[in-house]
Amino acid sequence: MENTINVNIIDRKGKSHLLEAPTDMNLNIMEICKAYDLPVEGTCGGMALCASCQCYLESDTKLPEQGDSELAMLAEAFHVKDNSRLGCQIRITEDIDGIVLRLAPK
Repeated sequence: MENTINVNIIDRKGKSHLLEAPTDMNLNIMEICKAYDLPVEGTCGGMALCASCQCYLESDTKLPEQGDSELAMLAEAFHVKDNSRLGCQIRITEDIDGIVLRLAPK
């Protein structure tokens, strides 16, 4: 389908979900996960204030550098790893087609 990419999300039970995500709606990973009813809370609504959408980048996908708000939130979050990102801060663009992300534990 035109204007869509594939996003692979590995849930907390280890099951892989291949999702189609539109690139023309200015959405982020957290919103796509919620649209597919994956267990991502997104309590703060995507403002990088809660870390309930934390995930681990498991592919070689090049992402933009983390902003100050994302880094500050991850500094206070649990289960943080070197490849931790906040799903709300990863925009759906053609550049991330094929990305693989694993949801962090609650």
